[in-house]
Amino acid sequence: MSTSFLPARHWFGAVICLVAGQTLAAAPSLTLTPWAANLTVNAVAFLPAESASERLAASERDGLLLLDAQGRELARLPGSFSGIDSRAAGQHTLVASLDNARQQALLVSVDSAGRRWGTPVYLPTRDYPVNGVCLYRDDASNLFVFLVGEEGKGEQWLVGHGSTLNPQPQRVRALPLPPSASDCRVDDAANQLIVNEQNVGWWAYPAHPEADVTRTPVAMRAPFGAIKESAGAMALVPGGIVALDPKAAQLHLYQQQGESWSAQAVLQLPGLKEAENLAVHPTARGVQIMLRDDDDGRLYQGDIDWQAKPQPLASVLSSVKPLAQSDPVGRQGDAADDPAIWIHPQQPALSRVLGTNKKQGLLAYDLQGKLLQELPVGRLNNVDVRPNFKLGEHNVDLAVASNRDRNSLSLFSIDRQSGELREAGEIATPLKEIYGICLFQPASGELFAIANGKDGTFLQYRLNAQDGKVRGELVRQFKVDSQPEGCVADDQRQRLFIGEEDVGVWAVDARADQPATLTSVIKVGPQLHADVEGLALYQSATRDYLVISSQGNDSYLLLDAEPPYASRGAFRVGLNADLGIDGASETDGLEVTSMNLGGPWSQGMLVVQDGRKRMPEQTQNFKFVPWAEVSKALQLP
Repeated sequence: MSTSFLPARHWFGAVICLVAGQTLAAAPSLTLTPWAANLTVNAVAFLPAESASERLAASERDGLLLLDAQGRELARLPGSFSGIDSRAAGQHTLVASLDNARQQALLVSVDSAGRRWGTPVYLPTRDYPVNGVCLYRDDASNLFVFLVGEEGKGEQWLVGHGSTLNPQPQRVRALPLPPSASDCRVDDAANQLIVNEQNVGWWAYPAHPEADVTRTPVAMRAPFGAIKESAGAMALVPGGIVALDPKAAQLHLYQQQGESWSAQAVLQLPGLKEAENLAVHPTARGVQIMLRDDDDGRLYQGDIDWQAKPQPLASVLSSVKPLAQSDPVGRQGDAADDPAIWIHPQQPALSRVLGTNKKQGLLAYDLQGKLLQELPVGRLNNVDVRPNFKLGEHNVDLAVASNRDRNSLSLFSIDRQSGELREAGEIATPLKEIYGICLFQPASGELFAIANGKDGTFLQYRLNAQDGKVRGELVRQFKVDSQPEGCVADDQRQRLFIGEEDVGVWAVDARADQPATLTSVIKVGPQLHADVEGLALYQSATRDYLVISSQGNDSYLLLDAEPPYASRGAFRVGLNADLGIDGASETDGLEVTSMNLGGPWSQGMLVVQDGRKRMPEQTQNFKFVPWAEVSKALQLP
């Protein structure tokens, strides 16, 4: 490859710097030519379509522009704008940019066939300068925009669904970003946000709104990496990143390999003094690129004969929407944990959802999620409910919770008419770190509480309160090898399901006079991701299912509740934009009922704890999902 070149107005060659392990024959090449010399723009992008014959541009002087392949104007939205990103939306394209006059981010659609711009939708004015914007569409077709601000401030906003923009964007979450970030881009298929930190390097963040805030370095500045001067704009292709070091006039190519990136080559850009505003479009032979030299304001286009190898992607799971959510719990941090559903014996619509706050006590909500009662009795972890318990001369329903303050069982009576909870007693246990609890009530009517500790010990107690005072008789003890928590009893089949967090789910005979022989139901693996958390049974006249919280990938796995425990699929609880309810993630406990609770709950209800409350960001809570949505998503018989 020749490295001689003519004056910049005619042609640019690229000098290749090979990384270790590459040969000259495999080295990418790049030829740049000036493009549309009459344009004065600060950012340019390819139209997000298979054919890149048209372009988008943002100009401080001329507005937002739709351009043909030669840079001729096709349509204009007047104003002063900077930065640009886009996503295809049916016959239109959705565009994100920054309005310099209003100092606000905006979303607007453009019809390339009709050559006209739509009416912009503006995000509210922020209390910090916004440096950059980028779009992201998740696997449920929700459209988001990320804002990159000064002093490490960033945000994620829900701005639309499918091809439709939301006239009232909703803030999803704050996102701490590097203090010198100015640009971002998102790989939708990989749910991955890439952000620059000018004096350090490029970082990758999970883009999904329910993801935890973590970051992974893509590449670092010398002496920790190959970036010579600074980390500038970047553009993404499946499996790879094309990124600019603007002050060094270098173009870096990276291939993703698992959770890290490997440098492929560094392309020198002779004649360009400060390249920026990078845009790419994959082609059959490589990557078509466009960039701007901030020194003279000129635009250039070219082709790189390099293709990244697309990486394996996580399976796209079905998503169901919550129809209600509980009021947030009254403590910060990891507080909400496990729900239970109490069924009103005469009026199911008056049923209640109980929930533990492991920093406070027991909570009771109506079916719309309104907090009705809170009992500050200590750090309760798990809770379960059964009807018809004889408490002295009274017949009550009973809730039992594991109390981590005293390594005991806290008991609560539930009035069968009003649903009011009252403390009913406490049973001490020898467990050093009590954790999970579930109840078992066979046809005989006896009631058993099965508690476990973090060391793997399970204790089974027979409960009675004939004289009005609750007592627990230890009738069985067994152990698993590592930390358990979730458990649920199938009263009809006298079978107990228990979760060993890093191992999987076991079945064991629930009867106290039978051996505690463990039978594997499912192990942690491709379907079930540790930690194994909440377990619940959906039991109807025709089908019984075991629902498992697969916390490691923020999903829920559904199995037949009878051997051979066939899998019916997995799903996630996604956001409900219409109701302003975020999705659920990092779920600890869950509960489900097949009872007709009326209205949308006619086929039952699933309740899951939400470990990351968004839209707005608040303390943790519980999400309520119609079972009909789960059945539809998994196409259950």
